[in-house]
Amino acid sequence: MRRNQVKGFFDCFPEANIIFKRIKNYYFIHSVEWGGNPQVIAEQQLEEMEYLLNQEMGFLHGYLQRKSAD
Repeated sequence: MRRNQVKGFFDCFPEANIIFKRIKNYYFIHSVEWGGNPQVIAEQQLEEMEYLLNQEMGFLHGYLQRKSAD
């Protein structure tokens, strides 16, 4: 991937390539590329994917401190 981008794969959507971009000190979902039949992904599922990726990459603290966090 390009600089500051990560491609993620998740079990719940095996046909989707989820592209994350890094802003400052956390990653967010930039786009979703479908290899097959597109599906609707709920906002809660997107947030869970962001949480898991940031946890895995060591950016969880920055993700939890972002302005849009509740």
